[in-house]
Amino acid sequence: MNPETLQFAVKKTQELINAPTCSKETKEAAQAWLAAVGTDKEASETEAYIRELEADIMPLDNLIAFSESDDGARVFGADKAKQVAAHAKELKAAGETYCDCPACAIAAEILAKKDSLL
Repeated sequence: MNPETLQFAVKKTQELINAPTCSKETKEAAQAWLAAVGTDKEASETEAYIRELEADIMPLDNLIAFSESDDGARVFGADKAKQVAAHAKELKAAGETYCDCPACAIAAEILAKKDSLL
């Protein structure tokens, strides 16, 4: 991986770790990747990190379904769940694929450079 891509990924990974919507699993994978940068474990941790990002980034169809469910109402609260569903539908109508919360937005930026990272 070239130095510019590495610098970008490190910066975005640090932002991801601090994102309020970052899952515990993604945060752990991000921290493990950062710890492995420059070591003999970098390649394997990069692959694991990319897999975690791909697993955790929220497709809008999933977000809509969740936010319109009873579980979504319990997690977000009934009113907020309706707002989340409406926002996700607006994003989808605009041609977006993924949630735009801080963690998903950063994950999408990192995944856009997947081929350069691997």
